[in-house]
Amino acid sequence: MEDIAPINHAGLVEKVAHYLREHIVMDHFQPGQRLPERTLAVELQVSRTPLREALKILATEGLVVISPNRGAVVAEVSAADMKEKAYVLSVLEQAAAELTCVIASDEDIAEFQALHYEMKAAFLRRDRQNYFRLNQDIHNRIVALSGNTTLIDMHATLSRQLYRVRYLSNQKNEKWATAMEEHEAILKALEARDGVRVGRELRNHLGKTWIKYANGEPVTG
Repeated sequence: MEDIAPINHAGLVEKVAHYLREHIVMDHFQPGQRLPERTLAVELQVSRTPLREALKILATEGLVVISPNRGAVVAEVSAADMKEKAYVLSVLEQAAAELTCVIASDEDIAEFQALHYEMKAAFLRRDRQNYFRLNQDIHNRIVALSGNTTLIDMHATLSRQLYRVRYLSNQKNEKWATAMEEHEAILKALEARDGVRVGRELRNHLGKTWIKYANGEPVTG
């Protein structure tokens, strides 16, 4: 793979993990599919040692299951499990938003505005890839600015586990304009530093945006 260049071992492992993670998220590797070490090592032009370590990272994130008989397989997660995780993540983001509104500087609010308008430009161009990336940047930034390390770590773990669901929901969401309007409301609440309102808008947004695999019902907890 062209973008995996000679770097230190830890950096190589993370780069391989990132490549595999993105391919799982974008459905290039599908649930239940085996990830053959030999084939992947040749494709990525790496030895099997960093590949195995990368797969172990993905296993801790819930994206891959490693078994003695089958090796690494893309994880299959139930709709009920996804609903539970999405609910907890929405609670974490609500709590983070309330903290962030107290801590955030004027420069931080300006950064939210910049990210929002970049995302809106991607929406107007119908550029779903960049829209999704910027959308995640905004959510992650709200959490990062909370200053609560435990909350940030828990959110990061659940975000990785839900990243594929969020990506696919974004690709299939027929109410994209509604999602954009919800982000407008989130930004206005951030500008007003109204933590309760930001939290409420986030919970509303996440509940409508993250659909269950089984029947498309909104995730409301």
